[in-house]
Amino acid sequence: MQHLTPQQAHDFLQSNPEAVFIDVRSEMEYLFVGHPEGSILIPWVDGPDWEINPEFAAHVKKTASMNRPVVLICRSGRRSVDAGLALEKAGLQDVYNVLNGFEGDLDEQHHRNSHNGWRHDGLPWAQT
Repeated sequence: MQHLTPQQAHDFLQSNPEAVFIDVRSEMEYLFVGHPEGSILIPWVDGPDWEINPEFAAHVKKTASMNRPVVLICRSGRRSVDAGLALEKAGLQDVYNVLNGFEGDLDEQHHRNSHNGWRHDGLPWAQT
């Protein structure tokens, strides 16, 4: 798995239109916090039980096929690493993780979006 900053990931997606951009956060995060434009929601962990999605790799394979690059993003870049490792174990080889995720690291007041991340960097996002 390769790791990209949010800007590098955006540039990669722009120059590789065949790449699949997957948001691995929960459905609630995707809908209420917002999500990167062009991303597809396939939760790694989701409610109500908050367990790892046993169909995650199968859903990604169906969406991306085995030969398209897969770019993963989560809130802070941690869940997407675990999801990426699972995809590699399932046979995908061209997997990228977005460092610092959509919202970035916590600041001193325990808020996100102030240091780094997709939104902090001013990259395109939407809220549904």
